[in-house]
Amino acid sequence: MPVVALCNATVLNHYIFHSRSPDAPSVVRLSVSSSTSLRVDFQEPLCVNSAVITKYKVSWSSSPTLSPLLGEMVVEDTTQLQCNITGLTPGAYYYVQVSSYNMKGWGPPLVSTPACASPSSWRDVDGRAPRLRQKEALDQLLDQIKETHRHCLCHEQCKAPQQGRKHSVSKSLRHLFQSTSKFVRSLKRGLYLTTIMYRDDNVLVTPEDQIPIVEVEDSYSNSLMQDFLWFTKVSYLWEEIPWLQQCLSPTQMSCSCTLQTRMKMLQAISYLQGMLGTQDLGQVYFEPIKDKHGNALLVLLKDMNVCPNLDGVRWMQLCKLQLQRKSISSPDEPTALDTLLITLHEKLVFHRRSRKVLSPGLYLGYLKLCTSMEQIRVLVPQKLPNVLCHTKIRDNCNVSREEWQWLQALSSLDESLEMDHDIQSAPTGCCRIYAVLLKT
Repeated sequence: MPVVALCNATVLNHYIFHSRSPDAPSVVRLSVSSSTSLRVDFQEPLCVNSAVITKYKVSWSSSPTLSPLLGEMVVEDTTQLQCNITGLTPGAYYYVQVSSYNMKGWGPPLVSTPACASPSSWRDVDGRAPRLRQKEALDQLLDQIKETHRHCLCHEQCKAPQQGRKHSVSKSLRHLFQSTSKFVRSLKRGLYLTTIMYRDDNVLVTPEDQIPIVEVEDSYSNSLMQDFLWFTKVSYLWEEIPWLQQCLSPTQMSCSCTLQTRMKMLQAISYLQGMLGTQDLGQVYFEPIKDKHGNALLVLLKDMNVCPNLDGVRWMQLCKLQLQRKSISSPDEPTALDTLLITLHEKLVFHRRSRKVLSPGLYLGYLKLCTSMEQIRVLVPQKLPNVLCHTKIRDNCNVSREEWQWLQALSSLDESLEMDHDIQSAPTGCCRIYAVLLKT
């Protein structure tokens, strides 16, 4: 035992004696991350001189000689070789260097490439304020609409109070002729709504082992696509269905067939919410499913793996549900329900992919449109159908003032190809953007 301890001590002493302070980092890159911050990315030295590097020091100054220093930052997490220098003055130029540390001390610093950078953002050029997040913008717009609707509703009630009795009778008579929504087992002819709630390979079904389907109305018009697009917008307001029903209540709407169809859509949504015990019915599949029998099926998809459990629900394996439907369906002229179940696996894959998000960074997007009288379709990647075709430029998502001005100077992609000889004069960050443009 003492012999082993002596050998270990000898090895350690030899290791310490022959170790030296580390070399400079092999690479130090400087980029602009906002109008008040810079991002520094670096890599470990090519030679660590037999001692493990335990931390890095990032220093910055407003002088090319880096003296005096304006600040220092120690990065102790050696798995994340990057940092952000914040609280800087917009428009001022800063010089940055990075050095490594091991048990023998600090090694020599390496100046960044480029040698300096100025915190800025493309918004400084156009004077645009940062956009609100999508959810915040929609909530703000909805509040404005609600306020306007309340004002109009109060105005109408004050303007014609004598019509209250007439409206009440009309509503009661119409209610007598309305059929109560219920789950249907087969499609006859009309417009239907279903929600596919799934967990792994299991699908939520009714007590009759059917997916929950409700009838919206017994036919659909040529304006189905407009109604479908309206329905897609409604799917972002599941919690506001009662308010939307109030807006389109029989006392407020005209005899327009479009308004009547949309009112029936809201009734079908409300019924599904009540029967399933949840307000969130899922995400709309991007197109309705039609058949030759005069049926159209609006499909909602929801992944229950990330949702709380529903009480008293029944689950069935997807393959079993498909076999059960196959035994009673017609292979020659399948209904919209048959088509849904046959292709349900592909639709679930589509839904899972559409919920993925891109990693933070700067991307170059490609917009290709296919237009018709009823709709505009866009080209999307098969594996990421919720975003445009794209390629990633870099991890830093900010576009600096210099980069934005350089990009605006390119009136076309053809011109950018002709500027190959001038690329060396472009801002450093634009070199990567330019390389991506060439590949596209």
